[in-house]
Amino acid sequence: VQLQASGGGLVQAGDALRLSCAASGGTFSSYALGWFRQAPGKAREFVAAITWSGATTYYADSVKGRFTISRDNAKNTVYLQMNSLKPEDTAVYYCAKGRGGKFTWSYDHWGQGTQVTVSS
Repeated sequence: VQLQASGGGLVQAGDALRLSCAASGGTFSSYALGWFRQAPGKAREFVAAITWSGATTYYADSVKGRFTISRDNAKNTVYLQMNSLKPEDTAVYYCAKGRGGKFTWSYDHWGQGTQVTVSS
């Protein structure tokens, strides 16, 4: 399975961005997907996750109410809609596939990351 993340960029505080992660190989609809982020000098942290069917989603407290994860199994793509962005959201964002949840060890394939920079 290969994951390709895209959609990052430089925005101002309060703006919105939508990240996409396209998967190739494997059976997309059979696994959970997650988004993580890593800021300079910090550990990679959980952002959001979605079950294989899309019926259940999970969010870090820091993004709850601002970010929305979704998936389109017909397009083999997972999305992260990010609204009301804050400077502290600045990080490299990674998509991953696996068993789901908020722990990095639950995921066995990772995308290459896309940079999100939020200016104040």
